[in-house]
Amino acid sequence: MSAEDSPAAALAGQVTDKDPAVGLQAVVALRRLLEELERLHVDNAREQGWTWQAVATALQVSRQSVHEKHAGRRKAMGKEE
Repeated sequence: MSAEDSPAAALAGQVTDKDPAVGLQAVVALRRLLEELERLHVDNAREQGWTWQAVATALQVSRQSVHEKHAGRRKAMGKEE
């Protein structure tokens, strides 16, 4: 797969499309991608011993915010006590 054929390239094309429906679909796709990236990297940080405060600082949010968003999910997966 070439760079021009990648999902990221397709998404970049949608973001700049003049059709509002296409552009808004790209916004939805970007939100989903950002949420998945955040989950992945929060899990990685916690598995490497980062505190909730360190994760929050890196994400530029409050410790309470990041804990509320991710701790329950991680606990349900058996990754948090």
